[in-house]
Amino acid sequence: MFFLLFSVFFLPSSPLLFPSGIPDFRTPGTGLYDNLQRFDLPRAESIFDLDYFRERPGAFYELCREMWPGKFSPTPAHYFLRLLQEKGLLLRCYSQNIDSLENQAGLRPEKLVAAHGNFDEAHVIDTEPEVAVPISELREAVLSGETGWQGLREKYGNLVKPKIVFFGEGLPERFIRLHQQDMASCDLLIVIRKKTSLVGKAAPGAPRLLINRDPAGTCDGLARGFRFHLEEEGANWRDVWYQGDCDAGCEELARALGWSDDLEVLVESVGQALAESRGSAAVARAPWAEAES
Repeated sequence: MFFLLFSVFFLPSSPLLFPSGIPDFRTPGTGLYDNLQRFDLPRAESIFDLDYFRERPGAFYELCREMWPGKFSPTPAHYFLRLLQEKGLLLRCYSQNIDSLENQAGLRPEKLVAAHGNFDEAHVIDTEPEVAVPISELREAVLSGETGWQGLREKYGNLVKPKIVFFGEGLPERFIRLHQQDMASCDLLIVIRKKTSLVGKAAPGAPRLLINRDPAGTCDGLARGFRFHLEEEGANWRDVWYQGDCDAGCEELARALGWSDDLEVLVESVGQALAESRGSAAVARAPWAEAES
């Protein structure tokens, strides 16, 4: 995951899933891919392969039933994104997570770019122009099992899926349209774990913060990557690495900014209805934040 601030640019990734109860994809023994073998897949990644979905859609729909938003809760790191938004400092959050937890935490749609898609929208595959389907309709069909999704297929003339980016599909148009201008205009880039080429596209004078247990995206393996690990004098002047998990790093950053109480207010709103939580948590705007247009 990553984000742009003040414009802050925030890039979060799969480690945000762990505290929420959602498994990551590749951790041996506990990752999602290891637990998909019950579907007798030719390879674990096939469940997100468009060709495989066309031929054997049942495995993906069963996975959707298990992962559908509402079964898991946002973490303090998700609420830190919301905090930046309420402070008037979040330019954009670019997330590679597909779980829609940013939405549940109260992030406004215009602040989020779901680089790999998520469960916020649905569409009919192989249609041009694309045919949208209400996500509530797909949810009802998926939770009804094979009878439900087959019925939806008959209604729309083809399979319907959430707008999650499969192997064989291009990145969302919103990502393509926004990422270059956002990266060029951000005043601070914060990355949670994920190695991403976007690190090198941040504005030349923008500080960059990595929150992760291990180094990632460093310049010895990524063009214009992080330089916090270099020992030569003057080799690094803008990059910082917080060594720890995503929740601890976000909580520590909120504490350093004097925003711990505000973050706690947002975290405690998790038990409220989404619409209520978006409007009920009073968090003061940062005095130095630019007015939003």
